[in-house]
Amino acid sequence: MAQKKGNEKVPNPPHCDKYEPILFEVPNFEDPEGFVDDIPDEVLLADLFESKPKESDGYNNVIVVDGCPQVGPERLSKLQNVINKIFGKYGKIVNEYYPTTENGLTTGYMFLEYNNVQSVTEAIAAINNFKLDKQHTFLVNCFTDFHEYSNIPKEWEAPSPEPYKVHLDLQWYLMDPDAFDQFLVGIGTGDALQVWQNARPKPVILEERSNWTETYAIWSPLGTYFATFHWQGIALWAGPKFSQFQKFLHPEARCLSFSPCENYIVTFSPTGVRGDDKRLIIWDIRTGQEKRGFPSPDEHASWPIFRWSKDDRFFAKLGQDVLSVYETPSFGLLEKKSIKIPGIRDFCWSPSDNILANWVAENKDVPARVSLLELPNRTEIRSKNLFSVADCKIHWQKSGDYLCVKVDRYSKVKKDKNDIKYSGLYFNFEIFHMREKEIPVDSLEMKEPIHAFAWEPIGSKFAIIHGDTANVSTSFYQVNNGQAPTLLKKFERTPFNHLFWSPMGQNIVLANIGLTGGALEFLDTNDFTIMNVSDHYQVSSIEWDPTGRYVVTGVSSLKCKMDCGYYLWSFQGKILRRVMKEGFSQFLWRPRPPTLLSEKQQKEIKKNLKKYYSQFESMDRQRSNKADNDLVAKRTEQLRKYVDYRELKALEWAKQKPQRLKLRNYVDTDVIDKERLSSVEEVVEIFVKKEKFIIE
Repeated sequence: MAQKKGNEKVPNPPHCDKYEPILFEVPNFEDPEGFVDDIPDEVLLADLFESKPKESDGYNNVIVVDGCPQVGPERLSKLQNVINKIFGKYGKIVNEYYPTTENGLTTGYMFLEYNNVQSVTEAIAAINNFKLDKQHTFLVNCFTDFHEYSNIPKEWEAPSPEPYKVHLDLQWYLMDPDAFDQFLVGIGTGDALQVWQNARPKPVILEERSNWTETYAIWSPLGTYFATFHWQGIALWAGPKFSQFQKFLHPEARCLSFSPCENYIVTFSPTGVRGDDKRLIIWDIRTGQEKRGFPSPDEHASWPIFRWSKDDRFFAKLGQDVLSVYETPSFGLLEKKSIKIPGIRDFCWSPSDNILANWVAENKDVPARVSLLELPNRTEIRSKNLFSVADCKIHWQKSGDYLCVKVDRYSKVKKDKNDIKYSGLYFNFEIFHMREKEIPVDSLEMKEPIHAFAWEPIGSKFAIIHGDTANVSTSFYQVNNGQAPTLLKKFERTPFNHLFWSPMGQNIVLANIGLTGGALEFLDTNDFTIMNVSDHYQVSSIEWDPTGRYVVTGVSSLKCKMDCGYYLWSFQGKILRRVMKEGFSQFLWRPRPPTLLSEKQQKEIKKNLKKYYSQFESMDRQRSNKADNDLVAKRTEQLRKYVDYRELKALEWAKQKPQRLKLRNYVDTDVIDKERLSSVEEVVEIFVKKEKFIIE
């Protein structure tokens, strides 16, 4: 307590006439003589000592890089620039140290400190065993590893077994005994998603969730996952219960693409909310780690920006007169440099080999050129020069046996300052035979406008829709060895503008997609039999199932507000189901991985397919009978419930009769009501006479 000053007055109490000052004694907080403090600070300030920084706290952010070049002071700055360029991709380097010898030469190892532990983990995983040149290979370790390995006990102890963690069954949908396929149905712009199983005799819903995505959803190429879009990023779902498998933090991501083997996923966000310039990010699907980020692509670039090789070993993107090919898992440029191809316009990977097809536009007296590059050795295995070229489109056959380059050629060209106008257009189809020696090329010329082109996925046929607007035709060609493609069939005056081959080949759907379209034709190209001609007014999308047994036509609410929904057809064009759903926005079949059967086994099954007909028909009848029995049982149960309810109410009505008689002066109105209900009113009309009047 503080002592009151002498001149400080305190009001007199009411019963006192005089005031006497009151003095307060100040307590003494000093320790007595000979006192010994036996309580340590760690006990008194335990909460503060918990957050006390340790000397080893920063060690987790430090890596040791061995295998560096030994250079002198004059070349040290150049080495530092190279190191910062390589290691700076994985995070911010806050400190670096290069030990030197007495002569000023670097010792061949160095220390780098990142600002977080995640950058250390990514750098070690990506750069360890990285070849800087022929004589130097980086060996990267965390600084704390030295302390950990130096304290290894001399006596070995067996590790204790960890509890088994049940993982999601990612291939559960392939184990269905009836091999029913699944499909995804989207309602509105992210309002709801439904996953259905295409069971017989009618589909069965497996999962339905509202607000499962904010925009749309997409299956992975092999059907293992499906991805949904959210404000924070992308989420992957898998397993029998469609549990969340992985999530990727990329705010306002609007586009994504999977690698063919489902090892990686690419996301794109146009806003850059994260605060860095990583608009394009490549992620590892299994671990969820960010493998590499890229700045915003060119505004004229089309999605997907990165195109993958069939085995996920390489991915490439198009630049200004360069083609940048990257390799995994280092995610660095192949041979540390891009491929310079002046005038390159487009490229596409082979679906079966690490072969890249690209075309180069003509420049003054230099003709246009189509070439095939084999990677990783960058060997040009085939090329062809083209003249008077306005544009090219690259079409690979799904099996990789053939490549077609559709060439738009011109007779005259008029060049303005910022525009080029072509006239007298005609078209060539350059067919590359990829499986033949020296890859021969056949040419097919057409003078008419081309509306659509499509390869048969399994086979050697292709279809073309061509002709003027008033006279559109559909032609089918066969590719032959040693000679030009031969015309198999031509259908004249067809109203179609799109081609949809079955995944198994042979069958095709010709469609007219547009605001007033909807015409459909189901065709068997084995003998060109028109199996059915029908329509789906204002159809906006057509999807084959993976087996080629069913095809779905849909009208999306994003393009048309009336009659939204989808139709399920057999491959022969028989309508199986009509589903009209308000707000219907998308329909996607769940993909299946490639079959494990050899070509010989598949041919054997197709050859003996008639043996299985009776078995399949019997199973279909059982399913149909089961559905009928279930319907009969359901109706019987409903009838039983109705009878029980009616009997219960009849007993209640009988018990209430004395009360009704009392309320109605003991007049039995039940009998009156029964007589009224049982009586029949009959109206008899009698014709009296008929008279005619003449009105003047």
